[in-house]
Order: sequence, then C-alpha cells, then structure tokens
Amino acid sequence: MKTIIVPTDFSRTAVNALDYALGMAKEINASIILLHAYLVPVSITTDTPIVVVAEEDMRKSAEGHLRKLKMEAEEKTAGAVKIYSELKLGDTIDEIEELCTAVKPFAVIMGSGGHSDLEKTLFGSTTLKAIRHLTWPVIAVPPNKKYGGIKKIGFACDFKKVVESTPSGLIKDVVKSFNAEFHILNVDYKNKNFKPDTPQQSLLIDTLFEELHPAYDFIENEDMEQGINNFAEKNNLDLVITIPKKHTLLDGLFRKSATKQLIFHSHVPVMCVHE
Repeated sequence: MKTIIVPTDFSRTAVNALDYALGMAKEINASIILLHAYLVPVSITTDTPIVVVAEEDMRKSAEGHLRKLKMEAEEKTAGAVKIYSELKLGDTIDEIEELCTAVKPFAVIMGSGGHSDLEKTLFGSTTLKAIRHLTWPVIAVPPNKKYGGIKKIGFACDFKKVVESTPSGLIKDVVKSFNAEFHILNVDYKNKNFKPDTPQQSLLIDTLFEELHPAYDFIENEDMEQGINNFAEKNNLDLVITIPKKHTLLDGLFRKSATKQLIFHSHVPVMCVHE
C-alpha cells in the first residue's frame, strides 16, 4: 500500500493540504501519516537560555490537537482511509526526512502558502525547505485547492541532460497511479534555449516516456515559471511535476520572485521531484 506523509502545524493551510491528501489517498488506496514536530522555545535574551514553555505542556497541547485532527480526518473519509499520527520533538524537516526514510512514501503533501502573513511565512518556508532538502516527492498544495482527481499531469522539461537528471521511473509511477493524461512542457522564448543537442535530448525524453504516449506543449514565454502557470491554468492541468535543479528551467525555484510565481502564486498543485 502507498503511504502519503502530511506534516501539519494545525493551520488552515495545513488542514487544507490534509483534505487534499485524503482525497488523493482515497483514489489511489494509500494510507496517511499525520506528522507534527515541535521544538521547545527558549529565550536567548540572557547568557543562559531560558525555556519559555515547558516541554510537557507543549507535548500535551500537541497531542490534543493531533488527536482531534486525526478524528476529523477519519470522519471525513468515513473510515475509507487508514490514518496514523506521529508526534515528534525535533526539527520539522529532520523529522519528515527520518519518517520518509522509514516508510518510503508516495509523496509528502504540504500547503504552499497561507491566508495570513504568518501562515505564509511559517508554513510556506517549511514547504520550501522540504522541497530543497528532501529527496522524496513533495506536493505543494495552493490555499483552498480541493482535490478533484488527477486527470492531466504536466511535466516541465528543459531538454537538458534528460537521461541523467530525469527520475523517469518515479514520474511514470505517478502518472500510472492516476491513469492520467501526460503532457511534457517546454518553455522558451524566440528559441533562446535551443542548443545543438536539443533535438537529440527531445528524442531521448520521448524514449523515456514512450509508454505514456505524452503530448508535447511548447510554451512561448520570456518568464518560464509564469509560462508554466499560465499554461497549467488555461489547460486545466491537475498537477505539474518539476525538478528543482540548477541546470534546468527551474534553476530559479528558490529565488524569491520565482518561488512566488511557481509555488505561492500557482492555483495548480506542484510536485517537486529530484534527479
């Protein structure tokens, strides 16, 4: 059985990501692991750090919130999805990574922003850290996005070193899990990114994904991230798969402006996978 990990800080953004994950889990017969990690806050205004809140108090509060969230999730799915919960004392990213290593999840699902500035800053930055550090797929879910099935998937590809950098097995597994229509997206503007080996690289990508019968969509846009977003929304894509690596069209994923465009401004969930 597939497993989906859903980290939570109990914010509206995180609860919405959980609702999305529940819909996906029900469709692909996956279980859910709810994970909440916490650190004990300390004051460093003096030479000796002072614990602001007792660890036992934080743990009890978190246990209550996690128990309530798990119960609500079970009610929403009428028991159709197996839901487990994990409460950990430690850094959120470290705890997610440790859990991923143990259970080898289908994906980690997190919110891509929030309604309040605080949610955008706290949970949004945690999602970006997860994308940067985890080797497992991370799906960033926009605020208020509801799960309606995955029927059309777009894969953003720059036709560079495709064999070495494309996790084709993982991507094929995702597409087959939903029996989805598969689109390979390439963004360019006046052939600025066209190289002598581009035709050969495009042939290689076609060989990698031949069994999925992909459609190819060439997007003319000076801003690569904006081009992807616009195409995804106009063509009703349900998921965009990207590879955040230095030499691709998403080399700016962690620049402030590009991050806002691709992750925080998109109305389409984005799955980040690594080469």
